[in-house]
Amino acid sequence: MPYTIALAGKGGSGKTTMAGLLIKYLIKANKTPILAVDADCNANLNEVLGLEIKDTLGNAREEMKKGVVPGGMTKDIFMEMKLEESLVEAAGFDLVVMGQPEGAGCYCAANTLLAGFMDRLAGNYPFIVMDNEAGMEHISRLTTKNVDILLIVSDSSRRGIQAAIRIEDLARRLNIGVGKSYAVINQIKEAPSDQALKMVEAGGLELAGTVPEDRTIYEFDFNGRPTIEMPEDSPSVQAAFKIFDKIL
Repeated sequence: MPYTIALAGKGGSGKTTMAGLLIKYLIKANKTPILAVDADCNANLNEVLGLEIKDTLGNAREEMKKGVVPGGMTKDIFMEMKLEESLVEAAGFDLVVMGQPEGAGCYCAANTLLAGFMDRLAGNYPFIVMDNEAGMEHISRLTTKNVDILLIVSDSSRRGIQAAIRIEDLARRLNIGVGKSYAVINQIKEAPSDQALKMVEAGGLELAGTVPEDRTIYEFDFNGRPTIEMPEDSPSVQAAFKIFDKIL
């Protein structure tokens, strides 16, 4: 079974960037191949990784619903073909994107497709890194389940830490099979206050570490450069690698 690390947190906490840095770390450590999973309906992990998305699982399902199936091909074979086409291959890792259904509606079917596809692919990868959507919906929909590490990314704000605590609490109450949960306080300008540290501890979370605000991330993002290519001497990369050394 692959070793699975899922990332969660409120919007704007930097969890997708952290997912990219985790993949960068695993590649450097020769812990490959990695299956990178973008389970966020607002997909952008591909930008962090410098990849172009050709298709998504959500698109594949929509095509099947519309009856876009070639003559002589069953729906099952068509879906298998489309799922394989949605996998983007790269050096040391592959990426699969859940995407979203066309128009308004529930994401349950896309989640189910993603879970099934991951089960099929699991034997091909020793490591899986899953970037989830912001908030707690992925927990309640059981998209995130049976993971070795749940890495909850927060900023240094009270709301960010409260969101991290709620995610951990929900994961525990739903008993979704999380081996270990850690909190990471990201984008900090100074060391967390005693009050912030007490909040994390009182919420039952183990703080794996902090990552400083880093202008290099902003520059890469603004210029459309994949943050996975950031130099290893960048403060954020060094801090993130130190955290990964601790928890993996």
